[in-house]
Amino acid sequence: METERPKVGVGVLVVKDGKVLIGERLASHGAGSYSIPGGHMEFDESFEDTARRELEEETGLTDVEITDLICVKNDRVYGKHFVTIGMLAKWKSGEPVAMESEKARNWTWCAPDEIPENLFLPSGAVIKSWLQGKIYIDNL
Repeated sequence: METERPKVGVGVLVVKDGKVLIGERLASHGAGSYSIPGGHMEFDESFEDTARRELEEETGLTDVEITDLICVKNDRVYGKHFVTIGMLAKWKSGEPVAMESEKARNWTWCAPDEIPENLFLPSGAVIKSWLQGKIYIDNL
């Protein structure tokens, strides 16, 4: 019998002119909330590789610089258990497109004080860690 174990999720906080990229989740857990791009880490990937792959798959953005690890969070939400890794990316060029339109839409740049309240909980942890300058904060 196999025991369930936490999965690893990588969220990518893309910053452009002080604004962050968020989109509306349409599928899976947290549908109807807003989130940063991200997804599951695959076998043999680095955090940076996962961040780049997920960002391209979801938004089409490829011209970014992944700069820092900004969040580590033990998330037990939406009936799931994930270790959430937040990576910071500096935008260089291009505009986001809903590449997986069945999963997310309406990618937009938001100032931190304009982010909608119905934020996907793991994304909220990544954003809060970035704003507070702390990689790990218990009970965000």
